[in-house]
Amino acid sequence: MTDITIVFAYLLLTLIVGIWVGNSVGSSEDYKTGGRQYPAWIIFITLSASFIGGGFTFGLAEKTFLYGSVYIIAIFGFSLKEILVALLIAPRMQSFKTVFTVGDIMEKAFGVRAKVITGFASILVCIGIIGAQISACGSIIHTFFGPPPAIGALLAASIVIIYATLGGMKSVVAVDILHFSIFTLIIPIILFLGLPKIGGIIPFYQAITTIHPETSIAIELKNFIILFISFFLGETLIPPYVQRLLIGKTTEATKRGTLWSGLFSIYFFFIVGCIGIVAFMLDPHILPSSALPHVIQTVMPIGLKGLAVAALLAIIMSSVDSFLNSITIAFSHDILQPLGIIAKSKNKELLLTRLMTLMIGIVAIIISLKSVASIDILLYSYQFWTPFILTPFIAAILGIRSSDKAFLISAIIGITATGLWNFINSTHQQTLLDGALEGTIFGVVVNSVAFIIYHRYFSEPVISREEPSI
Repeated sequence: MTDITIVFAYLLLTLIVGIWVGNSVGSSEDYKTGGRQYPAWIIFITLSASFIGGGFTFGLAEKTFLYGSVYIIAIFGFSLKEILVALLIAPRMQSFKTVFTVGDIMEKAFGVRAKVITGFASILVCIGIIGAQISACGSIIHTFFGPPPAIGALLAASIVIIYATLGGMKSVVAVDILHFSIFTLIIPIILFLGLPKIGGIIPFYQAITTIHPETSIAIELKNFIILFISFFLGETLIPPYVQRLLIGKTTEATKRGTLWSGLFSIYFFFIVGCIGIVAFMLDPHILPSSALPHVIQTVMPIGLKGLAVAALLAIIMSSVDSFLNSITIAFSHDILQPLGIIAKSKNKELLLTRLMTLMIGIVAIIISLKSVASIDILLYSYQFWTPFILTPFIAAILGIRSSDKAFLISAIIGITATGLWNFINSTHQQTLLDGALEGTIFGVVVNSVAFIIYHRYFSEPVISREEPSI
């Protein structure tokens, strides 16, 4: 009963904070960007809370249970990417202080059709991840307390939808600070309490310094390289993370916050990966997907167990709110407005955006009832973004202005290449690495080559475009 009380008290606190901050939102600018007044430390927290979700906790613990510490090194590809974004991309965001979305930046470089296509890609890359994360909330509450997963999913999702609908980015950032505080505190405690249960630091050190635990599965060098590249490329500059590059008070604050987040991810991934190895040492016969919950059930006493469950929910909810906010803004700003489906009325825009947040949240709940939370969901979702958006988007940030045909043709080629690769490799080994991973990488390479060739030899670069309508 104590643990249940702690969890529900935390969920109630989350709702109160989100609603309280949301009441201060008075314009669509506040709703979409929070007023662009956030310092580096808030950028660091909200960005970290956005990317640390079910895949990088439950999924990572599962994979290190199966494959050992080498999987931790593979996931550092994500960390390296985030550090490079801080050093190379964040300083260039000064040129985009008036935009709201990835689509706005693409419109500057390639025109309105690129903006609309980017809007659809934003929805596709985010919606599946949201569904899987909401499903994870239901699984957490079911695992520890017994109610059917659907009940837990509906409870957690409803809280997120309420505060995200009311307060947009302002509520999301405020609640992310709360979420980040609890899971940053509790996750290391899980590892700390788990070490004595496996005999202490020496056997743990021996296990983590081996390539893979005894009786687990070895990762071939080729597969390791593909995994590393997939984590490096997959979530690069997807909408929720780009939004964090657009809400900083200064460009320097954005750069520092992003850099801190990349460095923090190395520490956090290491801690979670180590918990997966502890789970293996406690009982190598459990289901790999139960690695993280098993350690919590085994080592956390009453009270701390409730805090641990609250921390797990915080991890999931902090990703859900960020992705939900991104989808809503992309849908309204990058698709409906350019297509003339809704008017660009500042008086009605805030109300319409809130209504769309509510509707998209309901759709996400429906999807969640058929989803599973796994790091594999992340790897598959990359195909809706990386093979045809990433290279032209980086070009746009670097100031390259081209015809919309350069974007459209390279996008079609990238999507086709990815689809063909997946079709040809449909019987690929499923245990660790599906053809989808190689397909994503192949699609990026082909898309990049096509874009560079068309832009260099066939397109007529556009010197300037009008600023996107906001």
